[in-house]
Amino acid sequence: MPRIDLNCDLGEGAGHDTELMSLITSANIACGGHAGDAAMMRATVLLALQHGVAIGAHPGYEDREHFGRRELALHATQVRELVETQTRALQTIARACGGRVVHVKPHGALYNLAARDAAVARAVAEGVRACGAELILCGLAGSALTAAGEACGLRVAHEVFADRTYQTDGSLTPRSQAGALIANEAAAVAQARRFVAEGRVRALGGAEVAVRADTLCLHGDGAHAVTFARKIRAEFLRAGIDLKAFAA
Repeated sequence: MPRIDLNCDLGEGAGHDTELMSLITSANIACGGHAGDAAMMRATVLLALQHGVAIGAHPGYEDREHFGRRELALHATQVRELVETQTRALQTIARACGGRVVHVKPHGALYNLAARDAAVARAVAEGVRACGAELILCGLAGSALTAAGEACGLRVAHEVFADRTYQTDGSLTPRSQAGALIANEAAAVAQARRFVAEGRVRALGGAEVAVRADTLCLHGDGAHAVTFARKIRAEFLRAGIDLKAFAA
């Protein structure tokens, strides 16, 4: 039976966490960098435990003004420390709540930079490994980040996106370019199902690209996030696709 994990970035103050938590299998919880604080982390961890959802750390640049979506000029050591510090903060809270952090997914600009920059990717992977060799590193499928995770001896989860278009090299189309986002929900749902059923995606320009899909990102900060998550989940269940956290 085909299988996929549904992950979502939560604890960011978007207001949809309760509804989304019942629809996903893994939660990436903001760790106080780009968003969130100790109280929000605790509330989100407890919500994840209530729904049996895998808990993940979602470290990002400490740049709340730009929500962690602006690249910052940090040295590799600073990137490693950022990832380690924020992940440990969530680990402490999760343990106090009777849970544990099982994966780490960088946020925003840090995620995108690590996907293409080997040095940054290595720093992220080292920061994750410092928090526990058992942790899973989640990154863009086939990217420098997943390669760095494997090189560090970590288990990795290759991530795909239903609402983003792809380039022929398997990278995401930059948001600054036309056609980067898929606004049509039916098209996004169809792309998501194809990731799982065929392991392929049609890139901009029409080329067919092979993509490994361990986990599918459902953005939690959009106005239609809950509706979209319900449609994706319903389609997968209708197609006989097993929904299970990649940490399982």
